[in-house]
Amino acid sequence: MFENPLMLIVIILAVNIVYVSFFTLRMIFTLKGQRYFAAFISMFEIVTYIYGLGLVLDRMDQIENVIAYAVGYGLGVIVGMKIEEKLALGYITVNVISSDPDIEFTRRLREKGYGVTSWYAYGMEGDRLAMQILTPRKYELALYETIRYIDPKAFIVAYEPKQIHGGFWAKSVKRGKIRDAQKEQQEAL
Repeated sequence: MFENPLMLIVIILAVNIVYVSFFTLRMIFTLKGQRYFAAFISMFEIVTYIYGLGLVLDRMDQIENVIAYAVGYGLGVIVGMKIEEKLALGYITVNVISSDPDIEFTRRLREKGYGVTSWYAYGMEGDRLAMQILTPRKYELALYETIRYIDPKAFIVAYEPKQIHGGFWAKSVKRGKIRDAQKEQQEAL
């Protein structure tokens, strides 16, 4: 199987893409506090790593194998990040400042199932409506789209909270209210 140099390059490339994808996912799960799942993934990661590195180290005189290893590493980072984007783990908190405090912003977002805390604020150019919205990451893009639809001039800042405890929002997510509102919105289009 390893007599064909081109086949060996493809194998090294593929093995390293898989290894680095596992590595990226393990790091993400570790950062999200999911230690047992991260440990489980690390078992596959290390086996893949040893296998791929062994293929290259056994043939260090062939520079194309080293290049395939390096390219596979870079592609693995991209693949791992794409997988994580699809999984969309965790939650985000979005702070929104609307230049028009009279827009029925909070009502419209709550109708879609988002938990919104709002207050009136004063900015450099007058009254503002400030809001804090918590949502699962898988609904992040839909939330941005809704915000921009309601107020195209809204100022948006998002970050990932480390810990969430209590409040109205936790119950709504369990009932699937956001998901149901998104389905209704898609059917209306």
